[in-house]
Amino acid sequence: MSLISVSSVENGELSDPAHWAVADVVNYFKATGFEEQANAFQDQEIDGKSLLLMTRNDVLTGLSIKLGPALKIYEYHVKPLQTQHLKTNVS
Repeated sequence: MSLISVSSVENGELSDPAHWAVADVVNYFKATGFEEQANAFQDQEIDGKSLLLMTRNDVLTGLSIKLGPALKIYEYHVKPLQTQHLKTNVS
């Protein structure tokens, strides 16, 4: 069962997170196994552009989520999404 919304997926691949709405960010984290923590992104109104600007410290302290999940969210999701965005948007 995939919870990733249609607007965050293009041709079977994740679309550019810079275009994600808050709901897309929330759905992405729910679909990747962080259902409980996804609500923190909703509460803080983190859309795709905000997600791409987040630092490690923002994720660890700004979202009020437990350290273990916060580390995994940053290292395995936020940082790779930022890297992917930079690689695909270099002029």
